[in-house]
Formats: sequence, structure tokens, C-alpha cells
Amino acid sequence: MAYTLGIDIGTYETKGVLVDETGHIHAQAARGHKMLVPQPGWAEHRPEEDWWGDFVHVCRTILSDSGIDPADIKAVACSAIGPCMLPVDARGTPLMNGVLYGVDGRAEAEVRELTERIGEDTIIARCGNALTSQSVGPKILWLKRQRPEIYANTAHILTSTSFLVQRLTGEVVIDHFTAASFSPLYDVVTQGWVDDLAPDILPLDKLPRLLWSNEIAGTITEAAAAATGLAAGTPVTAGTIDAAVEAFSVGVDQPGDMMMMYGSTIFIVLRTAGRTPDPRIWYAPWLFEGAHTAMAGLATSGTLTHWFRDQFARDLAVDAAFPTLAEEAATSPPGANGLLMLPYFSGERTPIHDMNAKGAFFGLNLTHTRGDMYRALIEGIAYGTRHVTDTFAETGQSPTRLLAVGGGTKNRLWLQATSDITGIDQMVCEKTSGAAYGDAFLAALAIGAVDRAHITDWNPVQETVRATPDPIYEKHYALFRRLYEQTKDIAKEMG
Repeated sequence: MAYTLGIDIGTYETKGVLVDETGHIHAQAARGHKMLVPQPGWAEHRPEEDWWGDFVHVCRTILSDSGIDPADIKAVACSAIGPCMLPVDARGTPLMNGVLYGVDGRAEAEVRELTERIGEDTIIARCGNALTSQSVGPKILWLKRQRPEIYANTAHILTSTSFLVQRLTGEVVIDHFTAASFSPLYDVVTQGWVDDLAPDILPLDKLPRLLWSNEIAGTITEAAAAATGLAAGTPVTAGTIDAAVEAFSVGVDQPGDMMMMYGSTIFIVLRTAGRTPDPRIWYAPWLFEGAHTAMAGLATSGTLTHWFRDQFARDLAVDAAFPTLAEEAATSPPGANGLLMLPYFSGERTPIHDMNAKGAFFGLNLTHTRGDMYRALIEGIAYGTRHVTDTFAETGQSPTRLLAVGGGTKNRLWLQATSDITGIDQMVCEKTSGAAYGDAFLAALAIGAVDRAHITDWNPVQETVRATPDPIYEKHYALFRRLYEQTKDIAKEMG
């Protein structure tokens, strides 16, 4: 039997699956790691330990547990958090920790400067996206200015997936979906690297070669085979960002299909018929040539639930904490007994793009319980999610169907509150292995073992969560929007 292997590096966990040609999972493994926050507004991973170390561990665990011959694995695909910024030397050795995606706001000054210098209209027309904390270009400029010795020794700027593919194959590549977040260095019209908008950021020969996600980047080298246990010569795809391939894993591939990923952040991918130039949301070419996506993401979501558990549920065993918190929150009514939360604990990404935004619990009194606070936290994330879906609707891009993915879908309170607050039904597919499962399908697609339509056979819809709106949610959503606007100046002064 022929197999494909998919491995995904997430913000807090790496997962891998071994799949046969019918989509059946024969083995899977996971390994946790931490997100480093060396100072407020920064977010990092250790590329050797968290990216490559996890990949090797998960790969070897799957091979050991499955007992299959590595030669029977016909292709490998990987994905990871992104877009990240990692400078490496000529040997591919990391020169610092990987700077993470939009949760890292260290380049705020460079974002402002480049926007003023180039002009937001020009940036959106050429790059498809306004410059934000999600953009890699400003972070490279930050590197040049704040870490000149590292910049001088940089042979290539990689993202997380590029680093893994380089370790596996020796090839320095990046997929177009990820590259679109390297603004202002990627032109969405020509779909290539450009330096005329900001020639001072980086020589273009230090950027990876562009590929589509279903293209083969190279094959497993002898050194990678020795490290991972995979067979030398096994094809490896170009890879992509985890959110994109997780969307594909549940069948998002036609205009109007939307994925909502419940992870450390909420991330939304909407397949569109064309480019959607709006500074509040992000654009990227889809995984395949000739297709388009609009995207959005909150800065904190699952991260907030972990923060709440660690700070307010220390009396509970770690394994029992989330189920217990959910039970307590279920005793609190919609509206959390008059409690409202702003989820901006790491600033906010879409649609407000405000790294100065602050988190808050508003309306606390001595009658409130831990269950009220946890419910308010869940509802606050859902209000932030509705702000995004409302923004999509304002651009004329409402979904025709919404598929929910990620570990947060196991939190039924969160899932139902999101449907009730947004007014959108959500479908949940049979398999929830997420990006790693999508990677395995992309690997099969790259070698011609399946076609794109087969994903619905691999992973059919299992249930639909129906929206049951409550009038209190409309009231609280309006207050949520007002609260942010009225505290904006105070938050900025607090720094």
C-alpha cells in the first residue's frame, strides 16, 4: 500500500499523520512546544528545537508506531505557522529565533514608515494587503536596523515552512500563498518578488524561489533521511501556512467556501472569485495557480483560554481544567450576567490592525463567578470574530458555507456561541487532524494520486452547528464595538 505523510508545526504543538490513498489515517503523533515572549509585543519560536526538532520527533514516532517501510511513503508535505521571519546563513543555519506571524508587533515603526513612504493605496494595489504586524517586509527592515550583524550574515530569509523544506531537501523555496505576506516585496499582480517599492529592505536573491503548494520542491537528502528515518529520494512539496492547508483539509476550494480555524488564534480563510483590495483584511493567491483568497485573523483566541486556565484555574488538574471551566461557563446565561470582555491581549490583527489595543473585562461586580468570566472570554472572542465576518460582508464577500476546524471545535460552548453571535451555521467535518491531514492530501495531489475534488471523499461533513441568535448578543456586540473605540486613546497612552 502507498502512503503519504503530513506534518504541521503549530504555535504550541506539532502534529503529524500517515495516510493511505483512501484518506485513512494509519498513524499519528504530536509534540508540544512553547511560544517565547521575550518582551511584550514579541513572539518567537526556536527553529532548531521547535520546528526541525519537532518534525524529526513526530516523523520518527509515526514510523515506529506504524511499522511501515519508509520506502512505501510516496511523498511528504509540511506546513507551519506563518508568515514568519527567519534569517539563515549560507549553510541554512538559523541566526536567531524565528519571528512569528502577526502576533509579533516588533516592527510597528517600520510598518508606519513604509506605509507613509510608499502610500497605502499603492501598497494595496501592488501587494494586495496593507502593511500590518502580519507583514514580513517590515520585520526584515527591523532586522536590518536593530540586528545589523545578523542581517550582514544573512544568506536567505526563510519562513517556518521554508526552513523545514530546506532541511529536508536542500532547496530554498516558498509557496505563493505565504509569499503574499512578505509585502512590500511580493507583487500580487505579477506574482513575483519585487524591490521597486522598497529597495532598501533586502536584495531579492536572498528570498526563496517561488512555487505553488502542489509542486514538488525536491527530494529527501541523505542527511535528512538519517535524521528523520524517511527514505532518501522521497518527494517533498513546497508546503504552505497551516491555516491554508487546514482549510483545504475540510474542502475549502471553491469561491464562497470559508474556513474558521479555532486555534491559538482565530484564523479565517475565504475562497474568492478574485482579489479583494481592502486594508482591513488580507489577500493571497490560493494554493493553486489562478485562484484567490481573502483572510483574517484575531491576535489571541485559544491563547486566551490557556491564559485563563493558567491564571484562574490553578486549583484544577490540567487535563480536567477546560472541561470544568466549560461546565461552569454553561451555568452562566448568554451575555455572561452583564460581563463583557475585549480579547485584545496581544493587540489585534484584523480588522482593526491595532497593536496598542488592550484586553479588558468590563462590568465586573462581586456577584460574578469564574464561570461568568470564562463565558465572557468565549463570547468576547466570538464578538471579535463577528467583527471580522461583518467586515467580509461589507466587502461583498459573505460565505456560502462555513467549515469549522481546529482544537477549539471540541469546546462546544465556544463553537455554539460563535454561530449564535455571528448568525452563521458552521459545519464540522469527520476528521479533525487539521493541517497535517491537509498536508498528507497535498502530498498525494502533488504526485498525482488524487485530484482536488477527492478531499470531500477523504473528509466528509459530520455535523452542522445551527445559529440560534439571542437578543442580548446584539446588544453586547454593539457595546463591544463602542468599548474598543472609547478606550482606544487610553490604550495607546498605556503603551
